[in-house]
Amino acid sequence: MPTFSLIIPVKPGGFVVAVEQLMNVMAQEPWYEIILAEGNAPSQQRNRAAQAASGDILFFLDDDSLVQPANFTRCADAMMNPAVAVVGGPSITPESDSWLQKLFGQALASPFGSGGVRNRYRSHGAVRGTTDKELILCNLAIRRSLFLELGGFDERLYPNEENEFMERVVSAGYTLIHEPLMAIHRSQRPTLKAFIRQMFTYGRGRGEQTLLTSSWSVTSFIPLLFVIYLLLLPLALWVSGLLLLPLLCYLAGSLVATLSALLGGGGFSSLLLLVLFPVMHISNGTGLLWGLVKGKPAPRQCGVLQIKKLKTLG
Repeated sequence: MPTFSLIIPVKPGGFVVAVEQLMNVMAQEPWYEIILAEGNAPSQQRNRAAQAASGDILFFLDDDSLVQPANFTRCADAMMNPAVAVVGGPSITPESDSWLQKLFGQALASPFGSGGVRNRYRSHGAVRGTTDKELILCNLAIRRSLFLELGGFDERLYPNEENEFMERVVSAGYTLIHEPLMAIHRSQRPTLKAFIRQMFTYGRGRGEQTLLTSSWSVTSFIPLLFVIYLLLLPLALWVSGLLLLPLLCYLAGSLVATLSALLGGGGFSSLLLLVLFPVMHISNGTGLLWGLVKGKPAPRQCGVLQIKKLKTLG
């Protein structure tokens, strides 16, 4: 069994649910250590924790990531192939979440809601080679030697630091693996306002990553194109009523996805997806636009940064 360094960034004085759960289910295991990185610049916190780590594999979690003990065995199995540098699994909405949080989870796991990144939020399919679109930083394992060799995360980015890093991993000739059963449980945002902020932030991160790397995909920019289309629609309708057709297609797709969630056992609250889908897409597209407009980001100032080993190897 390889050794693991579990790295969890946390705000100063924050309560770490992930640690409590880990210590309850596997406190006596000798092959992992827990490193808390306190501060207010997560990319920097993760990098400093990685430098202090002793394990063969860095396992990045968020402070509320609830891990299944079998995840480490699944990760170790995938890492037996020396060409594999990164292994990740999905972040699943817990059954204990409120109906609103479960609604957010449905939207994120929906093909219409999240497109190519939906498998970050559902356990689907078999173990497979993948891209950064299916992997999420709150449940991501990386070989420590390669992480340090490639210089860690770009501290100018948060979020999307893991996406930019994985681009470098692939460019270096290594493989990314998605392990659907290597799931963690993590609560969705508690309010609509927080969910909108989350979608905006994801979009902003994508915009900033695009500026730094000059790499982009058409699918990532669809929400931005949707926002621009909506802004121009009143003027476009003066040219031709046919320009309303894309909006009608979008609404039809939203209706089909909503009905699919309802018939799939999502409950009557699933009907609210009709409203939530455009809200999340507009929020994400607006964030992407903001990330592009405000220019390349500078490294965040962390202030006081503390590294604490709550559990050591052996």
